[in-house]
Amino acid sequence: MNDHTEYPSIVLGGGCFWCTEALYLRLFGVRSVEPGYSGGALPNPTYQAICGGETGHAEVIRVTYNPEKISLRALIDFFWEAHDPTTLNRQGADVGTQYRSVIFYADVEQQEIAEASKAAAVGRFEKPIVTEIAKLGPFFPAEQYHRNYYDNNPHAPYCQFVIAPKLAHIKKGGTP
Repeated sequence: MNDHTEYPSIVLGGGCFWCTEALYLRLFGVRSVEPGYSGGALPNPTYQAICGGETGHAEVIRVTYNPEKISLRALIDFFWEAHDPTTLNRQGADVGTQYRSVIFYADVEQQEIAEASKAAAVGRFEKPIVTEIAKLGPFFPAEQYHRNYYDNNPHAPYCQFVIAPKLAHIKKGGTP
């Protein structure tokens, strides 16, 4: 692919987008990760609006990647390890529908890859996977201060106590 080629993307929700963004930014072949909101009814949602869990939106990331360096299947396989897909509407202390586990697919190919990856992941967990796999609707980029949050705020308590241990675990070859 040359520099003028548009790269594909996938929209994933695995709890707080600060965490998932930090993890995916470190994968070889990922071109960009953009935090945002999807899956709800409110047009142009804000962080304040979705925090109450009333809008139906999930905190998500749009991962744009180079398929010559990383496959969609590898990105989705990593998704199961990047969060706990067995907890409904929560990740750790983050609770609410905005923190649900979800894969938003743009087309039938993405849907099939997501379903196949999920089927392969089922045996790795003691509890059932509760991840929603749904058609992508509008994606709304998050406010600027959410972008690249971990790298811009490495000493913030959430970054130190939630994100940093996940990143360290991945560097050692483990899963978050």
